[in-house]
Amino acid sequence: MNNKLDKPMNGKICMVTGATSSIGEVTARELAKQGATVIVVGRNPEKCMATVNKIQQQTCNSNVDFILAELSSQKEIRQLAQQFQSRYQRLDVLVNNAGAVYLKRKESIDGIEMTFAVNCLSHFLLTNLLLDTLKASAPARIINVSALLHKRAKIDFNDLENRKNYRGWNVYMQTKLANLLFTYELSRRLNSTGVTVNALHPGVLASNLGMNNSGIMRLIKSLVNVLLTSPEKGALTMIYLASSPEVEGITGKYFIKKKATASSKASYDKDAASRLWRISAEMTRL
Repeated sequence: MNNKLDKPMNGKICMVTGATSSIGEVTARELAKQGATVIVVGRNPEKCMATVNKIQQQTCNSNVDFILAELSSQKEIRQLAQQFQSRYQRLDVLVNNAGAVYLKRKESIDGIEMTFAVNCLSHFLLTNLLLDTLKASAPARIINVSALLHKRAKIDFNDLENRKNYRGWNVYMQTKLANLLFTYELSRRLNSTGVTVNALHPGVLASNLGMNNSGIMRLIKSLVNVLLTSPEKGALTMIYLASSPEVEGITGKYFIKKKATASSKASYDKDAASRLWRISAEMTRL
């Protein structure tokens, strides 16, 4: 069989955050199966090692590596970018998949509300730190995981970290809207660079999201997971955006089930996107 058809991602280097479980792991595996060099990003060394070993065995691809990073820590994100750039000369695909929801308000080591720190600022900071590498590797792709729940959200810039009235799932929805504002603003900024950026809704997943919480939340999530979209199905759009020639050159779009779809009216607010970018840059000291 023609090796280019058999392994269409041969020679490509891909980074996937949140890649030790669920859609992140499936995406990393499928990109490796297509011949890509894949960097798994996770915070647990044992899980990272086990994931890398499993993917290597399943795909017969030895070019699977991991870099450790706690993505709520800006110091660790900077170390992640530095480690990557010391090991690799190019980056063809960056998948910002890592995400979390905290039902009780918690702050990161940087003193930032945790859901916003992980779901928004980690994507913003890591992407910006790797932008020069992505531009030098063009055509390159950035994929951000949002969610359909963004349509129920609005962002209060006067209380971006939800200090006054914290409700865990509302905060999660706000971060998914913020992911789209970031995607569209980044797309405008990357015009004519050869780097595309798109977002997606993976479906309502059977995943570990929310399992960092205790008590009834863990029980409900484990019961509901039986009824939800499998990681294999949920990852299909992410894999498509990372690898398909059909989306070459397409940027600034929101995809559901491999189809470009309109997101909420609020997600297209250019003033809000620009304001969020400025605030994110200040919060990450860029």
